[in-house]
Amino acid sequence: MTKQIRLNAFNMNCVGHIHHGLWKHPRDNSVDYRKPGYWIALAQLLEKGLFDAVFLADIVGVYDVLGDGIDVTAREAVQLPVNDPAYVVPLMAQATQHLGFGVTANLTYEHPYLFARRFATLDHLSGGRVGWNIVTGYLDSAARGVGLKQQIDHDDRYDRGDDFMDAFYKLLEGGWEDDAVVNDRVRGIYADPAKIHRIRHDGPFYKVDNVYNLTEPSPQRTPVLFQAGASKRGNAFAGRHAECVFTGGQDRPALAKMVAAIRGEAVEAGRERDDVKVFSYLTVVVDSNERAARDKYDEYLAYASPEGALAHFVSGAGVDLDRFGLDEEITDEKLEALYPGRLRRVGEARGGGFAPGTTRRKLLDARRFGSQQAPIVGTPSQVADEIARIVAETDLDGFNLTRTVAPECYRDFIELVIPELQGRGLYKTAYEEGTLREKLFGAGRARLPGNHHGAQFRHGHQRSGHR
Repeated sequence: MTKQIRLNAFNMNCVGHIHHGLWKHPRDNSVDYRKPGYWIALAQLLEKGLFDAVFLADIVGVYDVLGDGIDVTAREAVQLPVNDPAYVVPLMAQATQHLGFGVTANLTYEHPYLFARRFATLDHLSGGRVGWNIVTGYLDSAARGVGLKQQIDHDDRYDRGDDFMDAFYKLLEGGWEDDAVVNDRVRGIYADPAKIHRIRHDGPFYKVDNVYNLTEPSPQRTPVLFQAGASKRGNAFAGRHAECVFTGGQDRPALAKMVAAIRGEAVEAGRERDDVKVFSYLTVVVDSNERAARDKYDEYLAYASPEGALAHFVSGAGVDLDRFGLDEEITDEKLEALYPGRLRRVGEARGGGFAPGTTRRKLLDARRFGSQQAPIVGTPSQVADEIARIVAETDLDGFNLTRTVAPECYRDFIELVIPELQGRGLYKTAYEEGTLREKLFGAGRARLPGNHHGAQFRHGHQRSGHR
């Protein structure tokens, strides 16, 4: 049976997201991100294309490392300004029936008690179409914004995350029984207090005691759980918690190994391999013929900002590459001399050192399109061929389609590529009914399955084989 490709639109509540500089293109409408109509029109377009979800990225810091400031970041709108992604979900949900919403939120700077209410509210208002992209942060500027000197160490953030998730599950899965809401006007009983349970959580980082979950059960109870990251500790966290994992990489054999590692972690946590959907980046510039597609790419390229992309990139490592000459080799030894202990602290999250011979010029050249992500450029048939090859070679389930010139990039993909994929049996021709979780995993699976770590916190539930 042909594997159907899952597709999310990768976006952010800001002007410049991944492909920096393209907001300057005359056909781009990203500067309207503050207007409700921008999000309503986007949601309606994506639903027309049968997208599974709009995946909303977020950061709670600022890219302030390159040049030791925000000159490039502010000038090129490198995810600055950026608004809260959660507030656009009700706008889009009201305008659609099926489209899902993956909302990024950083648990490191939240408390599970109020956070659980926020996402339960979104799940109610969307009719069970919300997901949470769990992140633990990677910017020192975010930590400073909430009063810390620097961000918590990489693995420690995931330790805090495991504790946060247990409290989160207790609140959403164990607070109210399924039949706690009576809604009996005659007897004057809205909810049966005997079926609303006190929540106690005494973890190493988070405490919840003598309170009840504030919201009645939403359609999914726990939102669909997304997670991004490729470190060993991040994969272990994903194996326990994530239902959808967002990973990346241009090298297909390496990406295939990452996909296999993520599925292996799920099995290690007592789940099935197919309990996790794995997504990667996808950037596409498509037109009716190859020459038109190449001309469109060249047109986009004229507005791209490699410098903005570099400002984005270096903030993850926390090292200012403006301290190097344009053609000076960048080595870990030189970086360690400039930032003692810094590389050791972020090394696992950064994914290792720079390749031999790396210079600032080479890094800028690799980001000519405003991002490290190389686009697929071609006809609908050529794009579909490449997508099919990627899936076959990596075992990916789908892609997050990045924004270039919007909404044109999404419209082109919907009008040109999706019919080609549908003709090959690689993409759905209609939405399934039900919640976001049911659309992704099948009818009758509106809530966390019994083998998921979070299911053990459901009132009266006993998980067999739980570790």
